[in-house]
Amino acid sequence: MQKLEIRNIECHAFHGCLPAEAVIGGRFSVSVLFEGDFSTSMQSDALESTVDYVEVHRLVREQMAIPARLIEHVAHRLLKTLLSAFPIVKSITVEITKYNPPVNGCMEAAVFTARGNI
Repeated sequence: MQKLEIRNIECHAFHGCLPAEAVIGGRFSVSVLFEGDFSTSMQSDALESTVDYVEVHRLVREQMAIPARLIEHVAHRLLKTLLSAFPIVKSITVEITKYNPPVNGCMEAAVFTARGNI
């Protein structure tokens, strides 16, 4: 089993429970870890035998553009979408980071990690 990780896809998105978050939005990043058998792509050097970074980026940006109250919900949507798009992988871990969440004080980020299997 091998791993392929795509780190820190930056997005401006409108996720949060406060009304202002739906208007102003905020800074997010998404990292995705794919686990599976990549031996075919290791030998063939063919894009169609692996996970296409361009498609991952497009799907992440597409899902992040759909507003939600909770990043947990967004992670669930991403897992379903990515598992469907890349049947060669056995499991996917999605990490969503919400920078500077609006709390009554200083906080760098809130991070949610979810894992899904086929």
